Amino acid sequence: MTELTYDAEHEIILITSSELPHDEDFELWATLFLHAPAITTADFDAGADRHQLRFHFTDHSFNLNFEHYSESIWINAEGIEASAALPQLHQYLVAQLQ
Repeated sequence: MTELTYDAEHEIILITSSELPHDEDFELWATLFLHAPAITTADFDAGADRHQLRFHFTDHSFNLNFEHYSESIWINAEGIEASAALPQLHQYLVAQLQ
């Protein structure tokens, strides 16, 4: 089960999953998680302890982040206009999970 929480104070969408992806499987997990008509995936960047998949929603850019050591997954916006679209993205993703 996956739960999404919009955190307005930190301007992120926190993703809590009962089963986290393995470090080497995050790109596939992220691609499947974001597989939705209104989302276009872009660049993937893999680091030693943090991975990031950049994507677009409503003409705004966002990042899906995974930090291996803290076992954290979250989405952040790129820019002020994208930050304003975070609640809409949250609602869209919640609807996609149902």
